[in-house]
Amino acid sequence: MRIIFMGTPGFAVPVLEALARAGHEIVASYSQPPRPGGRRGRQLVASPVQQAAEALGIPVLTPVSLRSSEEQERFAAFGADVAVVAAYGLILPPPILAAPHLGCLNVHGSLLPRWRGAAPIQRAILAGDAVTGVGIMQMEAGLDTGPVRLEGSTPIGNKTTGELIEELAAMGAELMVRVLADPERYPPRPQPVEGVTYASKIDKAETRFDFTRSAVELERQVRAFHPAPGAWLEYQGERIKVLSAEVEDGAGPAGEVLDDRLAIACGDGAIRPVTVQRAGRGVSSAEDLLRGFPIPAGTRL
Repeated sequence: MRIIFMGTPGFAVPVLEALARAGHEIVASYSQPPRPGGRRGRQLVASPVQQAAEALGIPVLTPVSLRSSEEQERFAAFGADVAVVAAYGLILPPPILAAPHLGCLNVHGSLLPRWRGAAPIQRAILAGDAVTGVGIMQMEAGLDTGPVRLEGSTPIGNKTTGELIEELAAMGAELMVRVLADPERYPPRPQPVEGVTYASKIDKAETRFDFTRSAVELERQVRAFHPAPGAWLEYQGERIKVLSAEVEDGAGPAGEVLDDRLAIACGDGAIRPVTVQRAGRGVSSAEDLLRGFPIPAGTRL
């Protein structure tokens, strides 16, 4: 097929590469414009999808919007059979959705209709969902409301967002290749009316530990925000990221350090950071942190 690919972050790269391996003609790749990055943010850095597309010799377009008639005409001029979308990050206006013969197919990282929206993987972990997955959705004007052609699932267990991104990206790539190989075999099925939830963007305020919440909730927070933006606590005015943690038995005033191993009382139970990172420093174990930066029992965080 003649495909326009639309994606931006690393989640989308396995999908792009799988389509290329399957022998499809990828006539263009759309991605969000390069952002400030590199050392001290002084360089413009191309998105992972742009870098992957350029490595494959695929033309890359990075418009800031698709709302203008000029951009819509340029998109339609590619004469694509289908547009494949994976975490692109821009709204697709109706003329874009309607331009390809088979419309636009989205790789969405949840089992729809649960967790429509921007951060489905993080929200599934935060909510304590047992299972998540990925679906190939026929896009329409509503927010992730379109019918689903094919989906797969996986248990969440103790996985982090980073781990689930890798797993679901590979699964989504496989499913998309299957759908495009025989679209009639996988007709679009309307989403159930029941069970709709929305995965709003992650607010930075959500990343700080609130010790009045349960230890189970805080451990989910650690996994949901790993590798980025990272859950954190503050001590002596310094932010300490918590990269992994364990739930333990323990009780005390919320936020009180209970022992010399950094077990911290929560609204229910206690949480013990296992892997941490001080601002501007490397990753270390909590044990190593405490050797050079003591946080004694009885401290209120």
